[in-house]
Amino acid sequence: MPELSYIDVYYSIHGFQEEDLRGKTAVVIDVLRASSSIVTALSRGAKRIIPVADMEEAVKIASPMDSRDYLLCGEKDGNKIEGYHLGNSPLEYVPDVIGNKTLIFNTTNGTKAIRKASLANQVYVGAFLNQQSILNAINEHDDEVVLICSGWRGRLSLEDALFAGSLVHHLSNGVMSDQLKDSAKIAFGLFERFGQDLEKTIGESDHAKRLAKLVPEGDIPFCCKVDEFDTLPAMKDGILTDING
Repeated sequence: MPELSYIDVYYSIHGFQEEDLRGKTAVVIDVLRASSSIVTALSRGAKRIIPVADMEEAVKIASPMDSRDYLLCGEKDGNKIEGYHLGNSPLEYVPDVIGNKTLIFNTTNGTKAIRKASLANQVYVGAFLNQQSILNAINEHDDEVVLICSGWRGRLSLEDALFAGSLVHHLSNGVMSDQLKDSAKIAFGLFERFGQDLEKTIGESDHAKRLAKLVPEGDIPFCCKVDEFDTLPAMKDGILTDING
């Protein structure tokens, strides 16, 4: 387990530079909804997920592939991208659709954060849905751990900060240690204050309100479920797979 002083939190993709992560372990968080969709997809049989920065890169990766082997997935500003097979609702990722497929995944915030974290020693993708798997993975590391909240267009998102806070709270056994960095103390405090009713708190967040008219009714409650899956998405050579699978 890393020392508590080794745990840091970035609250948006603008809060760090790629080089800041070299030699560290990164957990990328985008509760609404990229992390939740990635965890769900790998849990339900997707072969691998390739996060991309934009639509141009997605098309470039897909072009040499057999159309039967991949799906284009993702959203822009909350809406499914025109011409894509799937959007960014975790409820869409069902075994009959995604089983044994490569998903080329492109979202407004989450996949950009994953790509920006690529210089870390190890990159995991976390959400409430796979919280215990993330905690188990962190406990196996003794290097510095950075929790990266994807946020929304460079701004803080409450739901991402709450999940970071939940991780810090568990790792510190519910005690606000003096060893914690300021960023981790803030996340801890947010979770301690607002984490008792995740669905209500997240449902009232700015990003949930933005998404309210754009996403299926069950998306936000589903993303608030804790430990629904034991999946651990980890990235190697730009590709996410479930290393618990």
